[in-house]
Amino acid sequence: MGHRVSINEQVLDISEDAPRLLGGRCKDCGNHSFPWLSGCARCAGSNMERVPLSTKGTLWAWTVQGFPPKNPPYLGENDPDKFESFGVGYIELAELKVEARLTESEPAALKVGMDMELTVEPLFTDEDGNEVVTFAFAPVV
Repeated sequence: MGHRVSINEQVLDISEDAPRLLGGRCKDCGNHSFPWLSGCARCAGSNMERVPLSTKGTLWAWTVQGFPPKNPPYLGENDPDKFESFGVGYIELAELKVEARLTESEPAALKVGMDMELTVEPLFTDEDGNEVVTFAFAPVV
């Protein structure tokens, strides 16, 4: 029997009770990045540290992906008859904006400025029987 595993442990930490996105922070100017970068995009410094990012934010912009994206990098179902639409948006966290999958795909249920919270969604089951998950944001109800 498999376990739940992160699609990328450098980006998504699921080792604790709640998932956390892992980003970077420049120790010189305080600028944040996601994912972690070895250099700062603001001051070009290299004094970066890995930090967990906020788990709650607001929906800044969104759309609904209504057809299968190109594979790769998309890892989901490529058969148009089996594909399920999903929401995609920018979530404004305290540190920065991140692009993420949304758990909601119904346009009437999405509104710019609504509160969102980090969660995980299953992507696929790997050859060892592990459930591979990615990060997503869900509306706070």
